[in-house]
Amino acid sequence: MEYNEILDSLRAKLTGETYEENAAILREEGLKYGKVGDYDGVKAVGELMLELMPESEKEEIKRLTHLDGIRLDEYYKNIVKLINEKNTIEAKPLAEKLYRKITEEYREGETAKFVSLRNPFEDNLYQHLFENTKTLNRAPFDFATYITAYGYLLVDSGSPLDAIPVLEKAIEYNPVDCGPKFELAEVYKVLKNKAQLIKLTKETLHVASSPIAIARCYANMGYMCVDFGELDDAVAFYTASVMMAPNPAIPHELRGIAQMKGKEIKQPTADEINEAFEKYGLEFGPDKEVISVAAYLGSYYLNKKDIPNALKALKIVYNLTRDEEIKKIILKYEPDARQVMPDGTPVSGKPNITRTVNNNPEE
Repeated sequence: MEYNEILDSLRAKLTGETYEENAAILREEGLKYGKVGDYDGVKAVGELMLELMPESEKEEIKRLTHLDGIRLDEYYKNIVKLINEKNTIEAKPLAEKLYRKITEEYREGETAKFVSLRNPFEDNLYQHLFENTKTLNRAPFDFATYITAYGYLLVDSGSPLDAIPVLEKAIEYNPVDCGPKFELAEVYKVLKNKAQLIKLTKETLHVASSPIAIARCYANMGYMCVDFGELDDAVAFYTASVMMAPNPAIPHELRGIAQMKGKEIKQPTADEINEAFEKYGLEFGPDKEVISVAAYLGSYYLNKKDIPNALKALKIVYNLTRDEEIKKIILKYEPDARQVMPDGTPVSGKPNITRTVNNNPEE
């Protein structure tokens, strides 16, 4: 169901005579949407709640969603603009202020916690992988991403240790988002903290839902191995990385290893790659639970005739498995889809079956 159709459907259910009665109806509908991970449904409920709300309560909502008179998402965009302009001196205090606002107004309580899950897939993956005894409140904005920007600025300004608790807080808001995990990995690379980088890479691979994200995990392991002189392991991880998703930086890294070894390096065999993975307690390939959740969602939405959400989930499955049967289902509903290589390069004249759940959240 399209977003506007959801709004119309909800408005038709508002049969109460008072705000309280209609608010109760919307809360009940919101719980239903939340249980099935329907992001648009939850968003529509929030929009109507705000629309019906008395002016005094609207002011409180504005206090929670604005900073210095600017809505939090717009405030974040201003920070990103400054970062892109290389103006970290002005960006850092704004990012810190936004971080304080989020962590004070949306902090975890004794019985409830806020999460910034961006779509039905993330919502379902989170609830599948993590045991929760508290009520989950969906935050109104992508707080994990907002806080990660502050962590990035701390690292960029030479304070990697200060960035660790900040990035850990970002991960708390969305443990299935690879973005803050990758930024934290950069911190551990700077600090040469091998144990923490391996641990974090395992956690990231457990939620990674695209070949690019998985490839980046392997590349991080390769970088770490070079740092600690384990060059053969580094070659294995870099090779695994390009097998998952080509990266133009990897050949340069491999040439650097060849110079260190003083001889040409040969491509490792499948057994040698597996041995390197086993040495660090890793397994090559996507996490089976990630595929399972995406496949379940694809089937669920197909049964509900919700083709847009079904395709988003099925494209995750296809990108991770290259399953021809999944490809046939996608093309049945989206025959003009174009196929791409793992690195995003279009295959000329062929359908482009590409993930559309998030806009490159891992990069």
